[in-house]
Amino acid sequence: MAFPRFSSTDYAALVAATGLVLGGCSSPTTPAEKAVGTAPVDSAATHTATAPANSPLQVVAEFNDPQMVGVAVAPGGQVFACFPRWDWNPSFPIAKVGPNSTLTPYPNASWCTWNDSVKSEPLKHWICPQSVFADKAGMVWVLDPAAPGLKFTVPGGPKLVKTDPKTGQVLLTIPFPESVAPRKSYLNDVRIDLQNNYAYITESGLGALVVVDLKTLKARRLLDKHPSTKAVKGLVIKAAGHPMIDIQGKPAQFNADGIALSTDNAYLYYCPLTGHTLYRIKTAALRDPALSEATLGQQVETVGEIPATDGLEIDAANNVYLTSFEQSALLRRTPAGKIETLVQDDRLQWPDTYSLTPDGTLYVTNSSIHKTPNWNKGVGQPRPPFRIFKMALPK
Repeated sequence: MAFPRFSSTDYAALVAATGLVLGGCSSPTTPAEKAVGTAPVDSAATHTATAPANSPLQVVAEFNDPQMVGVAVAPGGQVFACFPRWDWNPSFPIAKVGPNSTLTPYPNASWCTWNDSVKSEPLKHWICPQSVFADKAGMVWVLDPAAPGLKFTVPGGPKLVKTDPKTGQVLLTIPFPESVAPRKSYLNDVRIDLQNNYAYITESGLGALVVVDLKTLKARRLLDKHPSTKAVKGLVIKAAGHPMIDIQGKPAQFNADGIALSTDNAYLYYCPLTGHTLYRIKTAALRDPALSEATLGQQVETVGEIPATDGLEIDAANNVYLTSFEQSALLRRTPAGKIETLVQDDRLQWPDTYSLTPDGTLYVTNSSIHKTPNWNKGVGQPRPPFRIFKMALPK
């Protein structure tokens, strides 16, 4: 999942306009079972992108606001969405998606509340959740970098949380110390290895991988000086032809972002968003605390060149799926290195995050990051709704 960066002026305007406290957060004010959100500063009118006649994409849900980035689909078809507290103020930052695009706070309204009244309990509330992921056992995990407005982490707030979607209970909360999630870090996406009982995380703010032993609950920050986790200097990425240049005239520098775990849990694939290279590393190396950083860095493999990509996923045949925001397309890279276009659809305005179900259904979101004010000289651009799509994987 990618993220924008905002200037202090933008953030001050956001605070003034929305009444956000504690770095950009507020509690829900809208009843459950309703599509909700607070419009951002400089929000622009939406536009309608027409679906190609042959597009395999089906719309599962859509929202004019708030901005959505992540999706997870649990066994039985329960769909969960993630709405981070960036320049928007979602009432339900993590929500269960119901019929007609309705939202229910997940796991409950208390977890979705973040304001001065609960500031002493940063581990019991979603501060700025960035990723929601369903593991193979059906548990839903939420990764919260706790950096509202994408500025700094809230002390004591970065965490990984395991929940049971059947009961709505929080089963496990793993806090990350500042040595793992520094104040300028941004924990981005997560994959769960049930075979070895580990979690693997990309950290986009400074660039690193984070590996979590789910037995001991201890986390380690790795490869934070390795080029594979860093944005490519000087590269100007484009989204649907639009150069990603911020308000200060600087090109977007997104570090390690996309992440995918091979079906056999042997390899972790990842890529910096500002870049055109896919990397992988053996998970056994990541789990070995005896390896020095230099030795670990030698274990990183260059898989091959790819278009700039936000979300990654892998199927049982080791095909790697890429969300191409440059082409408004979903791509597939075969084990032989051939990159195929599954679908090109103008509704895929910054295709962001995948969720792949056991029956071969691929879900994906569009987050329209390139339409936000920060990448348009301070003026938000017309965009289609934020949508969750699904499609059957082609044979």
